[in-house]
Amino acid sequence: METEKPEYVDFAVTARKYKTLLTTKYKNRKQWINPSPYDIQSIIPGTILEIFIKEGDVVKEGEPLLILEAMKMQNRIEMPFTARIKKINVEVGVRIPKDSLMIELEAVDEI
Repeated sequence: METEKPEYVDFAVTARKYKTLLTTKYKNRKQWINPSPYDIQSIIPGTILEIFIKEGDVVKEGEPLLILEAMKMQNRIEMPFTARIKKINVEVGVRIPKDSLMIELEAVDEI
């Protein structure tokens, strides 16, 4: 029976290079994915109280999209930049977990 050879990984701290072994917990972690600016995700779990937009609407930067209630606080989610609403993935009264994709956006030509 062969034993698995350890895999050393290079890393640098203040211009000094080291070698280390990665732990199983680190190897099995959830990989970070750079979020798309065209996806509006929930940063906290909560309940959708109100939705102010419809699919196909062109919404300007700073306008409200929806209200997400979390821990008895009503969080107003605003449009980060001017874009068209491609798809709404939530409904009023539905409880959503953290990191849920609430709204998908698409680019628009200048208004």
